Order: sequence, then structure tokens, then C-alpha cells
Amino acid sequence: MNASIGLTLAALFFAPQAPQTPTPKEAPKLHSALAPAERLGEDWWKERFEHSGVRLAAGDSALLFLGDSITQGWEGEGREAWAKHFERWKPINLGFSGDRTQHVLWRLDHSSFDALNAGGEKKLTPKCVVVMIGTNNSNGADNTPEEIADGVKAIVASLRAKLPKTRVLLLAIFPRGAEPNAQREKNAKASELFSKCADGKDVVYLDLGAKFVDAKGAIAKEIMPDFLHLSPAGYELWASAIDAKVAELVGP
Repeated sequence: MNASIGLTLAALFFAPQAPQTPTPKEAPKLHSALAPAERLGEDWWKERFEHSGVRLAAGDSALLFLGDSITQGWEGEGREAWAKHFERWKPINLGFSGDRTQHVLWRLDHSSFDALNAGGEKKLTPKCVVVMIGTNNSNGADNTPEEIADGVKAIVASLRAKLPKTRVLLLAIFPRGAEPNAQREKNAKASELFSKCADGKDVVYLDLGAKFVDAKGAIAKEIMPDFLHLSPAGYELWASAIDAKVAELVGP
């Protein structure tokens, strides 16, 4: 081998290499589950949002529930279980029927938490927020499991940024449909994906799905009459399953 060629090859192989710049982690691409959206033309939704703002501003609640119709149902079929298990913390129901992750993100963006963060003699920062959202995103081909998970993780991130002293109890999306089915599998996959944002301290994840199905995966009408929304017995089952964890997160 020609000496000059040998030296050139040696220089190429053994010369100090410039440090590699780490590739930044790509942010999720903006899609419908991630893009905050107001539900225009629905007066009841706007009125409920404004009323919830008044309740939040009072600053007297230690516990919030955030979600869709299943959460809003605490005011209907779940009212007895709500009073029995949670009333002592003056909870606020932030469940809005039909909401998807993008609607919750809009609500969080347009809610004022300044008064709560400021605290003060008469203000109480919520100690815990129970989050269960995403099933409405799973209809048809509207969103993939990955997109649903993106939306839920964005909600958790927003809560942690806006209410840093408030801990999050993040629930897996409840099973739906009389028997195991593709939509249920989609929600289970989404739940598995967004469970990774929990750290076990400030964000605690619970999957209660097994409590609503039998050994074959079937849902009883006594628990979910339409195989989606809960009966009074279903709400008692839900409340009993999280009562101790909520007490732990709210604290003394």
C-alpha cells in the first residue's frame, strides 16, 4: 500500500470525531385530538362552562372530576355515590357530555386558575383532579389509539402546568360494548399508551376496567345499561374503587 494512502486512511479512521448533536424528541403532530376546540352553537355547553368557572373561582373545593358524559353522570345516576364518597371535599364536576380530548384542552386553556394558584386566606387549591376522558375520540376512524393518548397526555401536562400543587388521578378509559370489541381494544391501547405519563406521585394511573366486566369480558346491564354509561350501581362501584386513593391524594 502506498504510504500516503495509508496515512490518509489512518487519519480518517482515527481522527477525533466531532460530538454528535442529540436529535430532539419529536413533538406529536397536531391532529384533532390535540387541537383545542370549542363546541360552538351548543348553548348548554357554554353555560355549563361558565358555571364551572364560577365554582372554581370560589376556591373552596379540594377535589375536581374532569371528563365527559360518564363524569357528568355523577350528577344523575351517580348522585348518591357522589354524596356518600366525595361530598366532604366539596368536589366540582367538570364532566361535559360528548366532550373529547380537544374540548377538554379548550376548557383548560380558557379557565382561569390564577385565583386558585394565588391561594390566600379564603382560597383552597384543589388537592386532586380525577381525569377520565377519551372514549368519544374512539368512535369509528376519528382517532387512533396513539392520537387519543396524545390528547390525554396533553390534558395531564396542562393540568400540571396550571395547577402544579394539584395531583392527578388518571383513569384508564372504561370498557364499552356488551362484549369485547374493536373499539374497546382501541381504548385499552390508548390507555396503555397514556399510562406512561404517570410518575406514581404527582400523576397516579389506575385501570379499573376489570371491575366492570365478568370473566369473559362481558358487561352487565346492571352496571352499564347501554354498555357505556353507568347505573347507580356502576357509580357506586367506581366510587368505591377510587375512594381510598382519592383520600390519599387529597391528604389531610
